[in-house]
Amino acid sequence: MRIFGIGIDVIEIERVEKAIEAFGDRFLARIFTVGERDYCLKQNRPAVHFAARWSAKEATSKALGTGIGELLSWGDMEIVRRQTGEPEMVLSGEGLGFCSQHGIDQIKISLTHAKLYAAANAVAISIS
Repeated sequence: MRIFGIGIDVIEIERVEKAIEAFGDRFLARIFTVGERDYCLKQNRPAVHFAARWSAKEATSKALGTGIGELLSWGDMEIVRRQTGEPEMVLSGEGLGFCSQHGIDQIKISLTHAKLYAAANAVAISIS
């Protein structure tokens, strides 16, 4: 097993709340998948969960060293919940292609949030 890269991100939840208020569904659809939106909107404080997912996507882009842009888009990353409740990063599109090219087999993520902030970290791992 080899670590390709690590990333971390923290965001103020209020920043996400203001973006949702200002841009609504247009903002949510640009950053989050349908599955992510469905999950977050069912929670008591959706912005908290959106913020944690934002941070996980930013942390993943840092772990891969790509940033968010041509090689990895917001829509290439989806945070799903395993049956155990553990968050899992699922890649598609250019992001999946990047990982295949660089032998990255898995991206482990961890999410957290408190009253004012949400944060996440990501570790890109190559098993070979």
